[in-house]
Amino acid sequence: MAQYHHSLRFDVDRCDGCMSCMRACPTAAVRVRKGRAVKLADRCIDCGECIRVCPHAAIVPLTDQMSDLSKFECKLAIPSPALYAQFDSEIFPSMIFAALKQCGFDDVESVSPACDAVSIATEIFLNEYRGQYPLISSFCPTVVRLLQVKYPELVDQILPVLAPREISARDAKIRKSKETGLPPERIGAVYITPCPAKIVAILEHPGMQYSNLDTAVSISDLFQTLAAAVSKVQEAEYRIDATESASGLSWAFLGRFPRSLPAENTLSVAGLPNVIRILDDMEKGRLRKYRYIECHACSEGCVGGCLTVENPYLARGKAIKLQQSLPAGCIADRHEVEAAYRRGEFLMDENLASRPLRPLDEDISKAIAKMKERDQILADLPNIDCGACGAPSCHAFAEDVVLGEAEKDSCIFFFQRELTERIEQLATLVRAQKQTIGGLT
Repeated sequence: MAQYHHSLRFDVDRCDGCMSCMRACPTAAVRVRKGRAVKLADRCIDCGECIRVCPHAAIVPLTDQMSDLSKFECKLAIPSPALYAQFDSEIFPSMIFAALKQCGFDDVESVSPACDAVSIATEIFLNEYRGQYPLISSFCPTVVRLLQVKYPELVDQILPVLAPREISARDAKIRKSKETGLPPERIGAVYITPCPAKIVAILEHPGMQYSNLDTAVSISDLFQTLAAAVSKVQEAEYRIDATESASGLSWAFLGRFPRSLPAENTLSVAGLPNVIRILDDMEKGRLRKYRYIECHACSEGCVGGCLTVENPYLARGKAIKLQQSLPAGCIADRHEVEAAYRRGEFLMDENLASRPLRPLDEDISKAIAKMKERDQILADLPNIDCGACGAPSCHAFAEDVVLGEAEKDSCIFFFQRELTERIEQLATLVRAQKQTIGGLT
């Protein structure tokens, strides 16, 4: 079984086994055993839903801290557009860029030019594509991993266009290397991320031989320091020119479509439960009239990431208000983008593969036998998915039993049934002994 990177750690000292994370996990990747939450690595898609619901902060995102970036001679910040929406709309990106430099970054690269360029590249690809529809956006790494784990037959319908953050990091490192004379490997491209899935995308770089990003710092970890630096920038009335656009900012929230496609041929969906419903429909062949589906794992898009600090609905409102102050048109040169697209600079260079879950057994005959055993156990269960056994569903519990990771009497219904049977056996034995004693007297 392949080993996968993950960006979440369960802190057993803080966990009290409340089962909130187990119930929230969309891929049944959490169990509660011996009173503590346990992650099943092959099922986890690093969506961060467990972080949202844990009442004890027992799930820790494994992002880097600013102190960890000292290994780079030059540090480039690549902020997610969702970062701007964490501040009031009167705080412009240029102020945030200046504040990031005060926080220790040597330079900042706006993602907006890459967002506009990737939008053009997506339009070109969709106009030339002749395969099976609909195509699914590839820019949310949680959705990509969800497809790999839960919908492997749909993996070939993932749009093979690189995310703007990767394009920005690549171009920024090339430019900075020319400016400083430093080799690219000594320049650190640091993504300011709203979610843990982006961290794993850097480590595993699906669809790429390597990521152009080197590491990530979460918005929530950086925010307090950054907000203090923004206040100083405001007091000094410091302004710098920034390459930013309203269309680039729109990548932070729901509803960004390729401009060349009519609305009736596209869908936009956010929030994992909604994404799963759409993918279920795709799996059943119900959505073939659509050409493109934009999927966000987080509510309202990236502004709803679990590593942000602002309410996602307020953040979306702030982003929309900020858009009114930014240039409305596309800031990427279409001819340059098309030429780069023809050179393959916007496309993934590796095929995406499914992520197979652990089989019941490596031996096919034993796996079949365990499957039958699982189904028999499941038939004896009440199928109410109460979770008292520490598994999210009766099906998951039955599978855990045949894998040797749970005992049948962990189910209170099995336990009650066995207890009743033992009591009846004991009562029968007592009655028999009484009859024997009575006969002797």
